[in-house]
Amino acid sequence: MAENEITLKVAEAISQKDVGQGLARLDPNVMDDLGIHERDLIEIVGERRTAAIALPSQTDIGLGVIRIDGLVRKNSGATIGGEVTIRKAKATEAKKVVLAPTEDNIRVRGDVRGLFAGKVMVQGDIIGSQIRAPRPSMNMGFGSIFDELMDFTPAMKEIKFAVVSTNPKDIVIVGPNTEVQLHESPVDVSKIEGVGNLVDVSYEDIGGLKEEVKKVREMIEIPLKRPELFEKLGIAPPKGVLMHGPPGTGKTLLAKAVASESDAHFIAINGPEIMSKYVGGSEENLREYFEEAEENSPSIIFIDELDAIAPKREETNGEVERRTVAQLLTLMDGLKSRGQVVVIGATNRPDSLDPALRRPGRFDREIEIGVPDSEERKEVLEIHTRNMPLADDVDLEKIANTTHGFVGADLESLCKEAAMRVVRRILPEIQNDEEIPKEVMEKIVVTGDDFKTAQKEIQPSALREVLVQIPDIKWDDVGGLEDVKQELKEAVEWPLKHPETFQRLGIRPPKGTLLYGIPGTGKTLLAKAVASESEANFISVKGPELLSKWVGESEKGVREVFRKAKQASPTVIFFDEIDAIASARSGNDTDSGVTKRVVNQLLTEMDGLEELEDVAIIAATNRPDILDTGLMRPGRFDRHIEVGEPDEEARKSIFKVHTKNMPLADDVDLKKLAKNTEGYVGADIEAVCREAAMLALRDDLEASEIPYKYFKDAIDKVKPGNTQLKDEQLVQYM
Repeated sequence: MAENEITLKVAEAISQKDVGQGLARLDPNVMDDLGIHERDLIEIVGERRTAAIALPSQTDIGLGVIRIDGLVRKNSGATIGGEVTIRKAKATEAKKVVLAPTEDNIRVRGDVRGLFAGKVMVQGDIIGSQIRAPRPSMNMGFGSIFDELMDFTPAMKEIKFAVVSTNPKDIVIVGPNTEVQLHESPVDVSKIEGVGNLVDVSYEDIGGLKEEVKKVREMIEIPLKRPELFEKLGIAPPKGVLMHGPPGTGKTLLAKAVASESDAHFIAINGPEIMSKYVGGSEENLREYFEEAEENSPSIIFIDELDAIAPKREETNGEVERRTVAQLLTLMDGLKSRGQVVVIGATNRPDSLDPALRRPGRFDREIEIGVPDSEERKEVLEIHTRNMPLADDVDLEKIANTTHGFVGADLESLCKEAAMRVVRRILPEIQNDEEIPKEVMEKIVVTGDDFKTAQKEIQPSALREVLVQIPDIKWDDVGGLEDVKQELKEAVEWPLKHPETFQRLGIRPPKGTLLYGIPGTGKTLLAKAVASESEANFISVKGPELLSKWVGESEKGVREVFRKAKQASPTVIFFDEIDAIASARSGNDTDSGVTKRVVNQLLTEMDGLEELEDVAIIAATNRPDILDTGLMRPGRFDRHIEVGEPDEEARKSIFKVHTKNMPLADDVDLKKLAKNTEGYVGADIEAVCREAAMLALRDDLEASEIPYKYFKDAIDKVKPGNTQLKDEQLVQYM
């Protein structure tokens, strides 16, 4: 090795800002040794040679690594963990470069040379561009202008071009005198010497999932690249990996990235497509896939929706499914050795798979791809906004913190919806059949409000099967009840927002909170406010809706609610009218014992073997005396908070909340109203305010304010709803 070059180990790019920019991050000491300055050009030589711009990486001092993204890795013929040689380089201005798109239907407008100005390239490289692929017309009646604008809408995917040839045949840069020739038809990348398959997905395109990627690489890349390690150890390499988790979390994307990064032959099988109407056809299709994999090893067979072709044999009536499962078992662990073939299965229903598949020797490792946390959501958002013109007020960290339950696919949809809002905003400024003016194009910026509005329209996949909402109720919207608010903050908001404080003191936060009191005092409103202020998802369960006429369905409903809550935590589960499903268990049930079983299920979920993490439970009832005593102990409903009748000061606060948007006359005295509404609860006061407005409109439809006399008449008309409810019904459990 020459003195002016060094061999380094390849590592993935860390920052999303580096991806697609042709950058290489190096140890500053290595740069000094080679005489490389910041933003100098370096030549990277693996199986092929390419060039990149050098930048220092303070976190890699002494590690002997070079951090490059998937495109630079592919251009250099290197993979993560492999080695490349680097040296300082110099680019000459190209006389001519010939480029070709790698995809169909790419339309390029304007100065072609300007699009690639300043790009450094070597013949055979794949380079990214800021050109977007045109979307299919949506036929929305806006004509060509809409389609044209859609072309310039921030896209989720950058278009790649292959460098077919350069003159001279060396490291070149596109300068002002370079002739850039662009082929209209796409090029077959695999025919360019040394390039192989195009890297569609790299590890930098996967947000979060760091541990999952690490596990998958251990199970798949090492056996395919370094089989001699296993031979030396005298063990068989892993044969299969089962990835399971909710839809949209990135199972298929991860499989594609592994195949792309490991340069393995990739065979994708969508579960149902192998099924055949002919006897033996399904099994034959499976055998053909495995034979193709063996002939082209090292290979990866990816079976998506595995549960469609490998259900539990004892639970299926179809003979075809049973034979298909048996064939898959034989192929995965038969007498014939598979060689360098790894099978990846993906499903979101692992429990419905045949248990014979889920043993060592077939699917050796099971990896759960779960719902991302806030840090992982931020990484996903950074990936999907990589090519977006974002306004300064877009705070991805804040968006990540408020998108609980969103999986990768939801976050991608969120970014697309935010971009579509820009299109809708710009459309009125464009005349039909005219080119979009430059000043309009400059307005295409995605703002924080676009994301905020888009967030209201995208429902998180992880919570799609249960009623979920993100309440827009704040503490200020709840009049009075200051003591109750404080207790709820301590029991629910603090554990969700500041879990480290409880860990520091070595205590477990309260698990459940029971709100009890006469109807209309604001129990449901309080639950919504605490969910909103905790920035948590809110699952509302109306007691009776869980009950079903089918045996076992009610308990299943309870399990589903808690499973979804754990999946999309932090979550607040609110059981309204809990007395309907959790009344005291007795020996003489008249409902076939369904209430007893639901209570048992509820007790188990709240304080069973599985620990609840970041899930707060709030229940509301006006009959605490009939609730099962098992629910009332510490560890289940730890806190019992009475939401009683508001006093005069609290009633004034409630009037203030309900009249804040009402045009009140000068003679309206809220203090006087509060004094005259003794015995009224929050719901009654809201009814008084509404009735006063209706009385004003009855007298004058054009009324612009509401005088005090209408409030007085409304109080006479609306009587307190709870006058007949005796205080003895409310039993306090301390």
